[in-house]
Amino acid sequence: MSQTFQVNEFVDGQKIRRFNILLLIWSFLTMFADGFDLNSLGFAAPDLTRFWGVERSAMGAVLSANLYGIFLGAPFLGWLGDKYGRRPIIIAGTLLYGIMTLMMAWSTTMDQMIVMRFIAGIGIGGIMPNTISLNSELTPKKYRSALIVLMFMGITTGSTGVGLVAAYFMADYGWQIIFHTGGVLPVVTAICLIFSLPESMKLLATKPGKQQELIATARKMRPDLQIDDDAKFINPPIVAGSEGKISELFKGSLLLITPLLWLCFSIALMANFFLNTTLPLIFDNYGIAAQDAALIATMYHAGGIFGGIVVCLLLDRFGFLVVAALFALAAPFIALLGLEGASFTFLGLVAGVAGVAVLGAQFGNNAAAGLIYPTSIRGKGVGLALSIGRFGSIIGPMAGAALLGMDLTMQSLFMIASAPILIGLTAALLLSRLCYKRFNSFQLDDTPVDDKG
Repeated sequence: MSQTFQVNEFVDGQKIRRFNILLLIWSFLTMFADGFDLNSLGFAAPDLTRFWGVERSAMGAVLSANLYGIFLGAPFLGWLGDKYGRRPIIIAGTLLYGIMTLMMAWSTTMDQMIVMRFIAGIGIGGIMPNTISLNSELTPKKYRSALIVLMFMGITTGSTGVGLVAAYFMADYGWQIIFHTGGVLPVVTAICLIFSLPESMKLLATKPGKQQELIATARKMRPDLQIDDDAKFINPPIVAGSEGKISELFKGSLLLITPLLWLCFSIALMANFFLNTTLPLIFDNYGIAAQDAALIATMYHAGGIFGGIVVCLLLDRFGFLVVAALFALAAPFIALLGLEGASFTFLGLVAGVAGVAVLGAQFGNNAAAGLIYPTSIRGKGVGLALSIGRFGSIIGPMAGAALLGMDLTMQSLFMIASAPILIGLTAALLLSRLCYKRFNSFQLDDTPVDDKG
């Protein structure tokens, strides 16, 4: 009689070993390159306005171009990941945006940059939901949210890296150095992923032709077990019985959870992209030296690393209450960025705390989205949350450019920018209540205790 394993129990029964550490490292590096690219244009923008001879307010379209690409790429490539596997989509997406970013270094017009940023965004959009899903499906439940957040801290680290490149190398090598670096990183990473990235066992178990790959992955994951060549792996009924339809994202209590999750994504991404794409441009507009502006923006991203640590420590226990607390912290500290006559040190500290709050909230959203949906619809669920959230990330930079064109005081500009955070706070509090009813706990899971709505 052949061996039979229940996939969830098999995955949850593993200890943190070489398999998990390598998965985290490669996922982190993928996110690092992703974060570098996402924020590259914001740091190059002041020089590009002079290179193209355009007003700062005209930068909204180019700053938002890759976000439109992400809006399309996240749900479509999330769906492809559910259907054909996480691994090929992650590799293809990383290679696509790497090549496009490298080409941006040779662009000569704003229209060329818009097209390249849009195509790069499609690749980036496919990476996020599939990387979240892959880590959710290969990591034991006990460590799942913490490792997803640690993986996503690669984005913040990459964003910090682009700030340092801008501060210390752009003066000598021009804005092109941002895109040279941001293009080479993902291309090299994609080549490495071909030889190192595993596929989701839950997905492999649904595909009869993938038995050999499934057994090889299982043996790497659980070297403590003797696994036969003909061993069978069975998904739980919520996965095996699912048709993977988008309508399942609104089944039972998900009817309210899904749109509220979208709202949390939208608000956090709007605040994040407002700050990380327009902060150097805003400070440049108000006479803050370029190097100081780049370093203050870097402090924002560095703060996000600490925000990720907060989420790692608390999300497993308190769920969306952590996101709500971070939204509550974000509003006043975004407003404080506009304090007139503030010193470089003060602005750096305030930017750091704003990064803890805004990026920490987004880390919490990402991890939560990877936990509350079952495998059969996880890629769609995460992909749509990221895609709908892009409405916020598109609005953020465009709002920043529009506010710059209104000749507001810096204090008024940041006061206006902080106001939408209160909507995110309300949505996160409602989500906390709904998830408590769904799972009978603030802890998040992909298997509801009672799903009567």
